Amino acid sequence: MGEASLVRRVEVPTQQGSATPESGRAGAAIGGAANVGGCLRQLRVRRGHSLRALAERSGLAVNTLSLIENGKVSPSVSTLQRLALTLGVPIAAFFEVQPMDSEIVHLRSDRRVQVSFAHGLLEDLGAGMAERTIEPFLITLEPHADSGPTPVVHTGQEFVYCLEGQIEYVVDGQAYVLEPGDSLLFDANLPHCWLNRRPEASKALMVICPFEAREKPALRHFGMGEKR
Repeated sequence: MGEASLVRRVEVPTQQGSATPESGRAGAAIGGAANVGGCLRQLRVRRGHSLRALAERSGLAVNTLSLIENGKVSPSVSTLQRLALTLGVPIAAFFEVQPMDSEIVHLRSDRRVQVSFAHGLLEDLGAGMAERTIEPFLITLEPHADSGPTPVVHTGQEFVYCLEGQIEYVVDGQAYVLEPGDSLLFDANLPHCWLNRRPEASKALMVICPFEAREKPALRHFGMGEKR
């Protein structure tokens, strides 16, 4: 038995699902089926919240939540983050195709879950990891797209790496323009928002994770700080 056979791996299977057209687009999937509205309803019911109760806790309108749950509208990233914070779940919980429990995930590019949101596409790069504390996404922003009028605030830290086009992040009132190769890391409890001012689509890697200093990953990987 080779060493590789001792490691548990999973390749996320392709899920065949039909996209529910909204007046434009609903949370549809390309590589795998993701029902954002259905996941939201399941999480809400599981926590014993009525639509009205969730609306009051999140600050969103009851009608908006109803439209999302029924696949009539596609929520923005800021709306999903607000709902995730209210429900106490990672944002990736809205994209789960099926329950998975793996310690290692090998996700091929043509099999990752892709979800349309208002003015863009969100691809979950970590689907299938059990109890993950890091949420990596590939985001594609349509021309002149933005995260909405309300700044986003959530726990942990957020990392953004611009791959294509140009993305402007405003963090705690300070604007940062990211072009290909530029990155930004900040405490996510600071109010922040993003926008794509360009007439073409922009793409970025976004990683959301909690602050866990005790593991010291840089030291373990590269020996940083060790005296030689």
